[in-house]
Formats: sequence, C-alpha cells, structure tokens
Amino acid sequence: MPEKTPAGEEIKGETECASNSSSVSMASAQTFAQEVIRVLPPEEPYAYHRRLSEDPVHVARRDPDALPLDGELALPDQGWRLVWGARSSPVLETAVLDFQDYLATSMQVEVEVQGCDSLAHCGSLGQCIVVGTREQLPGCGEILRGPKDYEIVVTPDRVTVCGYDERGAMYGLFNLEARMNLRGGPFVPGDLRTVRHSLYDTRMVQSWMGWMEWPDSLLSHLAHDGIDGIFASVYANPNGDCTTAETSTEFYARLLHKVRRQDPARMRDLIDRATRFGIKVYTPIIYQYLGTPESEEGLRCLVRDILGEFPDIQGYVLLTEGFWYGKWGGGHGADKERLQEWARHWCRAVAIVTEECHKVNPDIEILPWEYNIDFRPQNVDMKRYFIQQLPDATIPLLTWENGKSFEIDGMQGFLRDYSLNEIGPAEVTDAQIAAARERGMKVYCKADSFASWQFGTIPYLPFPYQWYERYKALETYRVNGTLESWSSGYKPNWIAEMRAWYCWSDAPPLDELLGAIAVRDFGGGAEDTVLKAWDHFSRAIRLVPDTGPRMGTNSAVGNPLFFEKPPVRTATFNYSWTDQGQWGGYLGSSLVPYWPFTVFYLIFCPDFSNRTNRAEAYARTASGIQVDEDTAVLPVFLKYLRQAAEEMEKGLTFYRAAALRSPEAKRKDAVREVVVAEQLQRMMQSAAAILEFEDLRMAFVTGENGQAAAALLDRMDCILREEIERTEQSLVAATRDSRLGFQFEQDYVYTPYSLGEKLRVLRETLERQLPDARRGLSTEA
Repeated sequence: MPEKTPAGEEIKGETECASNSSSVSMASAQTFAQEVIRVLPPEEPYAYHRRLSEDPVHVARRDPDALPLDGELALPDQGWRLVWGARSSPVLETAVLDFQDYLATSMQVEVEVQGCDSLAHCGSLGQCIVVGTREQLPGCGEILRGPKDYEIVVTPDRVTVCGYDERGAMYGLFNLEARMNLRGGPFVPGDLRTVRHSLYDTRMVQSWMGWMEWPDSLLSHLAHDGIDGIFASVYANPNGDCTTAETSTEFYARLLHKVRRQDPARMRDLIDRATRFGIKVYTPIIYQYLGTPESEEGLRCLVRDILGEFPDIQGYVLLTEGFWYGKWGGGHGADKERLQEWARHWCRAVAIVTEECHKVNPDIEILPWEYNIDFRPQNVDMKRYFIQQLPDATIPLLTWENGKSFEIDGMQGFLRDYSLNEIGPAEVTDAQIAAARERGMKVYCKADSFASWQFGTIPYLPFPYQWYERYKALETYRVNGTLESWSSGYKPNWIAEMRAWYCWSDAPPLDELLGAIAVRDFGGGAEDTVLKAWDHFSRAIRLVPDTGPRMGTNSAVGNPLFFEKPPVRTATFNYSWTDQGQWGGYLGSSLVPYWPFTVFYLIFCPDFSNRTNRAEAYARTASGIQVDEDTAVLPVFLKYLRQAAEEMEKGLTFYRAAALRSPEAKRKDAVREVVVAEQLQRMMQSAAAILEFEDLRMAFVTGENGQAAAALLDRMDCILREEIERTEQSLVAATRDSRLGFQFEQDYVYTPYSLGEKLRVLRETLERQLPDARRGLSTEA
C-alpha cells in the first residue's frame, strides 16, 4: 500500500516525478517561453504604470487586410464631417474631439469637426457623423428612456448618434469606436439601427494604478469601457479630516493612522478632471459614531465641511471599514440583541449623513455598506435586519458573492472574500436584495466584473463565460448600480471591454462578440481555437476552492517552499519590550521576517515549532469548509486545485497554438495574453506544491524514520524540482509584463527580485537541506 501523509495524501515515489501531468505542461510552457523571450522585451517594475499614464489612448488599429463587407458603410479617408452642438458641455466636447482623434489615429480617417449653434436643421446634411442629444436632434431618440441611453442610425451617407443626454451621446460615439475596433477598419453595418438602454445607474471602480492615481488617460479609458463612476480617497475623508484616527484608541481607528491623509486640492483636481469625461466621483466618509449628542454633532459638522468644499461629489460610500459605531467588528460571535443594537446605531449614523447631504442636494447618493457583518449563509436574518433599519433615502451597497456557499465532495464551504469560482449572489445578498425591494429601494452591489481578489495579482481574469454568467445574474436581479473592483482596480483589458457591451441592452450574442475579439487580437481564423481556450479557462475557475485574498491565488508563484527554518530578513523583537507578534501584525509592519516581500496574510510560512499543520489549516480557512478535526480537508482541496490547473492546461494548449499562429503584427499582444493565462495556472500549481510540501514536511518531522521517511523526501525532492522550473517560468513572465504581481493595496506582491530570491531558497533546499536530511536517516539507520 502507498504511504500517506497525516492529511491523507498518497506519497508518490521519485519515479513518478517526471511523468506526472504538471511536468508535461511544464515542457509546453518551456517551449512557449522561448517565444515570450523573443517577442516581449524586458521591462522594469511600474513600466506599465508609465505607459498607461503617458501613452496616447488611441493607437493604430486599422488592419491593412480588412475590407468592407457587402452592406457595410466604409468611411472614406477624407471628406466627411463630424457635426455637433457647440453649445454642449465639456463632456460632449471631449467625446467629439476624442472621436476625431480616434478616427485619425486608429483608422487613418480624417474628419472635419463642425460645431453648430443648433442641430435642428441638420437632417439634410450628408457625408457626416452627427452627434447630439434627443433635445438637440428633433425626431431622434424618441424611445430613449433614461441617462446614458443612446441610438445609432446608419444610412448610406450619414451616421447619427443620439443620446438621451450628453453622456448617452458620448457612449454612442465610443460604441462606434468599439465596433470599428472589432472590424479592424472604419466599417459599420450600412443598415445599423440600434437603441441601447443603460442597465445601470452607475458603474464605479477603483484605479489599478494606485490609491489616488487617476491620470487623464486612465479616465478616458474608463469612459470608453462604459464606466461612469470612480471610488476615490478610499479610507480617507475627501477634505483631509483625520479626527477619528487622531482621537480614538479603538482598533480600527488605530489602523486608520496608517492611511494617507487626503490633500483636498488633489481631490478638487480629480473631480474637475473626471467631470470632463462624464465620470462621477464617490468617496467615503470616515467617522466613529458613539451615539452621543456630541458624537452626532461632530458627524454633522464633518459632513457639512465636506459638502461645503465638495458640493459636486456624487455620493458617499459608508463602509463599515471606516464608518462604524462604537466598537468595530463584524459581529462574529456576538449575540443577536447586541448586534441588532449595533445595527440600529450604525443606521442612525447613516441617517445623519443622509439628512445633511439631502439638505444641500437630494440627488447625492448615500451608499451604506455593511461589508464586515458576518456574511455566511446562516446569517441571512441579521443581514436582512440591517437593510430593514436603513433610512428610506439611501441605496444599500451589498457585497455580491462573499459568503456564497458551495460544496465539494460532500463538504460545505463558502466564499471567504471576493472570488469568481461562484457566480453569486450569496444567500445573504439574495435576502438583502429582496428586503430592499420590499421597501422600494434601489440596490447597488460590489460585484467584480473583470478582476478579483481571487488571483488579485493577475491584471484581469480571462474567464469570459464565467464572467458572463455573473453579468446575467446581476441583470436578472435588476441591480441598479455596481462597484466593479476593489483594490485590484481597473486597467484596460479585453474582459472590461466585453463587460461594457453587456451594460446596455441590444448587446451581441456572447460567442459572436468573443469571436470578434479573438480575430482582432489573434488574427483571422483564430476564433474557434481561442474560444476553446476561453471555455476551458472558464471551467477551471469554477473548480478553484481557494477564495479571497490569500497566498494561494495571489503570491504562490513567489512564495518559497520551506523545509528548515530560514534566517530572518528583517529586524525582530523576540526579546524586546516590543511585542514581535504585534509588530508583524496589522498595527505594525505587516511583515513575516522570514519572507518580508509582501504582507503577512499573503505569505505561507510553516509552524516551525511543528505543532500545527498549517497546510491543513490553510485549506480549511481558504475554502470556508468547517468539519471536525479528524476529517482532513487538504486532500480534497488539493484535488480540486489540481483539477483547475489541468483544465487551464487544456485551454493553454489551444491558446499557445493560436498565439504561435498569429500574424507577426499581432504576435506581441497575443503572446502577452498567453503569459497572463500561464501565470494564472502557475499560481494554482505553486499553491498546490506549497501545501503538499508542507504536509510532507510535517509528516517527516513528526513521523518515524525509515522507508516511509525516505519516500517523503523523495516526493519533496520531486516537488522542489518542479517548483524550480515553474519559478523560472514565472520569472520570465514577471520580467516581460510589469502588471504581473502588482496589487495597489500593497504594491508588488512579488517582483523579479523576490522570485530570484525564491529560486535561491529552493535550490538550497534541494541541494543542501534534503541531502542533509537523507544523511540523517542513514546515520540513524
């Protein structure tokens, strides 16, 4: 019978190392790595930040081989005009000039911009693109219903873009750009007549680039992808007020000491610049409410000060991480009466903010978000209670998927944080939406739509079929608005582009859209191959049991496999009056001395006292599976993680083939797409390797010597060799794509430097530590 570890994993012999599936996939990755090195130049960390900030929004996109199809209108290289109402606001003016630049830069089409005092008599104009609102264009847009709606009508010598409002007209122009991008030329259907209704009042995001990093180029990209809101100044009052952090000794107030103080001038500049792109700005309000008259007056004064300085902030996100009552926390373990009391006081604080804001402007949106309250399925009643206590004039911001239950091999788990392996909504969110609808309230949701904390150091997640199911679910639940990223943030990518199509009605069928994206990015004839890859990728994410911001999905490619306790790499305070545990925790450095390249909660470090199997503990925590101590979760966890990696490999077989067949003009971008997917797979594989290695290490140090111990070392040797090869490939990827490893909440989680350090640790373990352990067995024998 094969030997097993304490967690129930079979110990594979050394002869199995070279023939297992991960080694087969490694060979394919190694072959493709030569193409990565050939076509992608090395780049330093933050190189993509600089490009995104400094490069023009529009680039050449005209495919010299693309020709108009029968029935398509082809804009000529010269001779047409772009006609608009010159009395419009800067929003439409910015969009018109953008469209002119797009045609010139991307499509090599020159159009003359003609601003008219009135568009009332433009119906007879030919050889032109006319853009305006339903009020500016008589007879147009009669069935448009609300903000951001638009209509596009194409005739043989004219294109008309009519918006319900100026933002609708802007999005109509950007939709024309999207259509031409997919065609690779200035071609649109000659009989196009589409009316598109916006499905969301607001779609907001954070910036991938950083806490307050919002260059104009990024704002323009946001608008092109249909995003009309930004959540800025997170964890800081927009006016720079730090009263709570400076006067309270409560835990969360102490955490706020580590948050940057906002510069009101920077906030003012952002609001002014965002307005030109039709983008609304949302911010938090940070305050600890104590329920006393003095505390109420303090909150009112804070809100009045913010409103006085920023009357044009669109809304306020009242997140329990920064806006809380009394003692901060999620109520885990608190009795029902105590938590209900907390809810009532917190909702009273929400009401105070609402009253002050709506005195100034009833249209200011107040978005209470009770994120930290226990979101496990069994807490439905309490989560519903919070909605029932909210003031009528607020819009609850609900966490879409967190807490959603799932089952693997008869074990019940739940999402520990933002993840895509489940579509959502969570059971508690379903109940909250129903409670809000009973009260006639709108509902906004924090719902990732292109990136997530599950694989948060990957710039976007190429799982289009799984994302699409989430988009459909959001539409089914009639969610009115969305916060579509947390600190993973927005950066341009094709999933965000896909998302934009499904935020308005009259969107194309999914496979039709994906096929067009595949042809554009990989070349003609690639669509079937690329769609097969995306289907396998989408199947893979459904298998991943590791949920939320943890090592396994964010830093595994950069996390060493520790066999012996390593030397420390930072100062320590083991014999000081400073508490080492506190120093390394949330209120201190947040670093693990043995591997201080990112925050402690993204590092897997063994218990070197050998009292706890942290691999088993990790599997339980990351999956939310709660079973008795005698039932091992790790074997099931590893089983599904490996199945996900194998499914990724099925897709990568197609993806690599498509990239290698792509035209040379498209090769660089096609290869970069594969690199992203490969790094995703390596993250899964490295996570499995780290956890299995630790399980084996625990079996070795706590078990008996002899044949079983030798088998453990054989398997660890195998895992190390595979991880070295995998880390070498991760290093190639990280040196060719500076987006990889970055997550602005802690900057880079891994870098080419830290990957090099990991390789040194792995090689020392393989070449010195394991042989020493073998010699120890021989001596004892």
